[in-house]
Amino acid sequence: KGVCSESVKKNDENIQCGENFMDMECFMILNPSQQLAIAVLSLTLGTFTVLENLLVLCVILHSRSLRCRPSYHFIGSLAVADLLGSVIFVYSFVDFHVFHRKDSPNVFLFKLGGVTASFTASVGSLFLTAIDRIVTRPKAVVAFCLMWTIAIVIAVLPLLGWNCKKLQSVCSDIFPLIDETYLMFWIGVTSVLLLFIVYAYMYILWKAHSHAVRMIQRARMDIRLAKTLVLILVVLIICWGPLLAIMVYDVFGKMNKLIKTVFAFCSMLCLLNSTVNPIIYALRSKDLRHKTYCLRDWKVLQSLNEIGEKPLATQFEA
Repeated sequence: KGVCSESVKKNDENIQCGENFMDMECFMILNPSQQLAIAVLSLTLGTFTVLENLLVLCVILHSRSLRCRPSYHFIGSLAVADLLGSVIFVYSFVDFHVFHRKDSPNVFLFKLGGVTASFTASVGSLFLTAIDRIVTRPKAVVAFCLMWTIAIVIAVLPLLGWNCKKLQSVCSDIFPLIDETYLMFWIGVTSVLLLFIVYAYMYILWKAHSHAVRMIQRARMDIRLAKTLVLILVVLIICWGPLLAIMVYDVFGKMNKLIKTVFAFCSMLCLLNSTVNPIIYALRSKDLRHKTYCLRDWKVLQSLNEIGEKPLATQFEA
């Protein structure tokens, strides 16, 4: 990757931005109208995301039957990840691009680590959701804890020393202080998770097709579940695909201001994914939708907590 140097003028002082620049101002490339658009998008999507995921968590926590199901452990994990990710992302993104806060390296990496951990856990939760049918409740708890531990460990690696300032290595052009090898490592982890998710969904569809003759009703249930999971996957790819593509280009290509600006707006797609996830569950899961309606009446919700639920395979409808 060739060196791309540019000069940023700030307060009558020229700051040289090159391959190994450290100054935060080199990443503050949005003009006032773009800053306003970012602020409006962030606050709007962030507000909806927080409210929606809080609702999902409240419904799951207040329903004893839902809490006993491994699938809802993973849906709850996804809601927690999206909730935390949206709060940290909106605060950090607006603070950086709109208010131009220049944090110390450790503070910046801590904030970025929070976003990285949350969004990595979000993708990991989608993977666990895809394999929930082969996971018992004890294994679900272990998988949940292991996934979050891995996500947090990956996120804190730059703070612990895997950054271009400490290593004096090549820096990313889109993330301050981030070493390019770490960025490629994170892209690889996310891509592997996506591939496993695709495989899990294709396996569900194949099983549904193979049982179509012998178990027509069960096959229909499997197809309904697969359609829901594939819908989630499509949303995930649409929201993360452009972002991952620009990250890969950052590693192997030469970035310019236009691409950096596009990346800033594509980052909103991650927030959009966190906004869409609970909507999908509320509309596609009959049990969760039913519990959501009942949450408006506390007494009704308490009585429904004692009522038996339908089998997991019937929780999604077409």
